[in-house]
Amino acid sequence: MHGYENYETIATSREGRILTLQINRPDVLNAVNARMHYELARIFYDVDRDPEVSVVVLTGSGEAFSAGGDIDWLVSLDGDLAATSASIENDRRIQNSLLDLEKPIIARVVGPAVGLGCSLALFCDFVYATPDARFADPHVAIGLVAGDGGAVIWPQLIGYARARKYLLTGDPILGSEAAEIGLITEAVERERIDEVVDAMAQRMAKAATLAVKWTKSSINAGLKVTANAIIDRAAAYENLSMLTQDHRIAVDAFRARSKPEFIGR
Repeated sequence: MHGYENYETIATSREGRILTLQINRPDVLNAVNARMHYELARIFYDVDRDPEVSVVVLTGSGEAFSAGGDIDWLVSLDGDLAATSASIENDRRIQNSLLDLEKPIIARVVGPAVGLGCSLALFCDFVYATPDARFADPHVAIGLVAGDGGAVIWPQLIGYARARKYLLTGDPILGSEAAEIGLITEAVERERIDEVVDAMAQRMAKAATLAVKWTKSSINAGLKVTANAIIDRAAAYENLSMLTQDHRIAVDAFRARSKPEFIGR
């Protein structure tokens, strides 16, 4: 298969001109570690260059889309300027590569889509989720800024008032409600989600490729302007927030399975 054999945390399969990317760390709910972060920052560029692919399906292995950042990886970034800088650059590449991807991409969401996992789903062109799927960007709950896409995409999908409710609290939203307020395309019962995703993938694969590509590019043009204005600021603030006492308090509380008591520093 075109150039995907070196990916360790993202499984790939192809049916005709439809490429399925499966986030593949099911033992930890597909949480993002350093290796996966590196691969996510590159795979959408590889897909865009693949002449044998017209449509992409993005999903997760097992019972999760992605639970977000692996806490052990996040802790390892503390005080490591080189690793933190690389992480910020990868966040930028992930967001830009999804916005630059000219091929339609469909997210199939079962279970949690949290943090970066949530951003990955919401940056897709179509998002189908089970009614009990859970979308959340809980950066603030661990003393961090939403620097990996949430501050970009939530307001564009559901407006600033609703986006503030979720981004400033970190509260989750179920797939059923997410569909009602326009955060995702549709909530689909678990037994039908594969059928619905496949039907849209097949429809896109048979569509007028250039018309679809250029229409998507036109839709994303304004979003890219907004993203470019936000990405660097949000990433810089997230970097700073990693150095705060509140973040360390949240990490310690997470490990102790207790509620953090923030001190505002």
